[in-house]
Amino acid sequence: MTYSALRAQQLSRYNDDAVLSAPPARLLTMLYDRLLLDLKRAQLAQESTSWDVARENLLHAQAIVAELRATLRTDAWDGAASLASIYDYSMEALIGANIYRDVERTKECIELLEPLRQGWHEAAAQLSAETPATAVPSGRALGVA
Repeated sequence: MTYSALRAQQLSRYNDDAVLSAPPARLLTMLYDRLLLDLKRAQLAQESTSWDVARENLLHAQAIVAELRATLRTDAWDGAASLASIYDYSMEALIGANIYRDVERTKECIELLEPLRQGWHEAAAQLSAETPATAVPSGRALGVA
């Protein structure tokens, strides 16, 4: 095995361990961080007509939005139904951005989802500040399963 292959394997194992050991609030912020990274990469790829790269990033972003939507517990808090609508709208926009190679739809998703990313980061920081270091917060506290 080459050094670079070994290094890639170690990095992958580290990332897997980080995800498996992260509390729910951290997992949520990690998903949002990756979602916005995918969208920004897709935007750059669309602007430079690198359609394969754009497609790959948009498909990954769609998978993340689908996961966020699937794990959202609409009975957990009053704003969940509105958040579900945002996820549904974003999914439609991402599909359109991919099919029609429409960078404006990608930008719209970035503008729509970036404030949510920031809000979840703030909520997670507040939750971790209120939670003792030994306790692991429940996903229910954030309205996710």
